[in-house]
Amino acid sequence: EFGDAARGLLFGTDHEINTSGRAATIQAPGGTGALRVAAEFLATGFPGARIWCSRPTWANHPNIFRAAGLEVAEYGYYDESTRGLDADALFDSLSQIPAGDVVCLHACCHNPTGVDPSAEQWQQVGDLIAERGLLPLVDFAYQGFGNGLDDDAAGLRALARPGSRLLVASSFSKNFGLYRERVGALSVVTGSPETAAVVLSRLKRTIRCNYSNPPAHGAGIVTTILGDEQLRAGWVTELSEMRTRINDMRQALAHGLAEAAPGQDFSVITRQRGMFSFSGLTPEQVDRLKDEFGVYMVRNGRINVAGITNDNVARLCESIAAVV
Repeated sequence: EFGDAARGLLFGTDHEINTSGRAATIQAPGGTGALRVAAEFLATGFPGARIWCSRPTWANHPNIFRAAGLEVAEYGYYDESTRGLDADALFDSLSQIPAGDVVCLHACCHNPTGVDPSAEQWQQVGDLIAERGLLPLVDFAYQGFGNGLDDDAAGLRALARPGSRLLVASSFSKNFGLYRERVGALSVVTGSPETAAVVLSRLKRTIRCNYSNPPAHGAGIVTTILGDEQLRAGWVTELSEMRTRINDMRQALAHGLAEAAPGQDFSVITRQRGMFSFSGLTPEQVDRLKDEFGVYMVRNGRINVAGITNDNVARLCESIAAVV
């Protein structure tokens, strides 16, 4: 039941991947656990394949993949000058990755930049992956926090074509408020139901010598809510409220910075999506924020927008203005 619920949220209940039975899904202890199982599956099943991560990516991605024995490489993604997507670098990188290698993609709300491809660009990514014979590993940690559940899944669904093969590590930690319950899933889309059964057996063997059995409570909550029309509707409403609050804080941050540091353009913050914003602050400026103003953020300049409130946004903006 949990696997069906997880895949239904990813692809849509009536998607061919779900109706054909060609996907295998296992429960994992959070999105990180799902990524680690995926990494071990890839390391044993695709020996010699490298895994390519966006530049930049979530700091733990390379750690997880290397710990499983995978070689990690980078593909172009972010343009520091525009603080937006470097589409040319992305497409150029994908067009040069050797066939059989794995590409780690952020489904939405890219961490740490908050910069996502457009729907058209996702189609181009899907075309290149299919043409090059690459295997996507999609990290889906923030479904519902960008533009909505289905909109956020549009990139993944652009990759999920007839006959496509891919892996999806999904997390329910944030969108269900179950961070400490460790609820994640790894879905492996194969070419046939028979292959899916073989993959499921291999995944179970990997899990058996890792965490053996995942926690049941959080997954039971997710399964119950997604399987009940009324409960699901209430959850969708609450998730929408969370997304709206984060976007409101984006607007407040951009507006406050524009007032505190006139002459500088902070409008890009409002175009980013998800919990994080790539501020463009240097490590030295981040250190000054910590030492002089007691404001903390990751040294790459990533701001946790979800941690901003109406009470602290003015102080945050004034502090940033003092160091830029």
